Amino acid sequence: MIGSGIVGAIPARYGSSRLPGKPLLPIAGRPMIEHVYERVARARGLDRVVVLTDDERIARAVQAFGGNCEMTPEDCASGTDRIAWAARGWQAEAVVNIQGDEPLIDPEVVSRVAEHLRVHPEDPVVTLAAPLDPAERDNPNAVKVVLSLAGYALYFSRSPIPYERQQGIAQPLKHLGLYGYRGDALQRLAALEPTPLERAESLEQLRALENGIPLRVLLVEAASPGVDTREDLERVERLLGA
Repeated sequence: MIGSGIVGAIPARYGSSRLPGKPLLPIAGRPMIEHVYERVARARGLDRVVVLTDDERIARAVQAFGGNCEMTPEDCASGTDRIAWAARGWQAEAVVNIQGDEPLIDPEVVSRVAEHLRVHPEDPVVTLAAPLDPAERDNPNAVKVVLSLAGYALYFSRSPIPYERQQGIAQPLKHLGLYGYRGDALQRLAALEPTPLERAESLEQLRALENGIPLRVLLVEAASPGVDTREDLERVERLLGA
């Protein structure tokens, strides 16, 4: 059982429609999940890092490089559900959810979320945003977010938001898929049914907003490139100097 503190959890599943076995794909001679794990382990404020998977091949790979891994059921519908299932056996005060397909994740952004959770117990959920590249304005895969003056999410969308009738007043922001949850907020979210806006946009984070759960958004300078396609994989290899 994981003791009290803040856990960095990396959900990793083998199945992927575009890149089967994605967590195990080699980058610079090592599996992608190892790159993610090592970067997360360098973050400040985490008491433990663990990979959560339903596949023995991923578990063996994690064990081979000396990482911590726990098995979870195959029928977990999302990474959040996978973490919530595992966290029921922990005594963690909070969990940081890190995507398993970001081998260039900056340890500093993980630290920001972990340290915010430790200092601000009033925030049930914390996430990140960065300035939106104008080239991604109309890309539905680049999720946008608008904030309140206090720094909480007002809405997330795949469409361009806000509509800029007057240019240069509001900074368009891109949402980054890294979350920090207080333990009770994580279990509450996982127990809630999918909501209308969540289903319409296919954005799980809208479930929290539709149920009145505030999401604190921390601003960072830039997003790290994730891996969804073979081209993304090649780009990451180039960036790592492989």
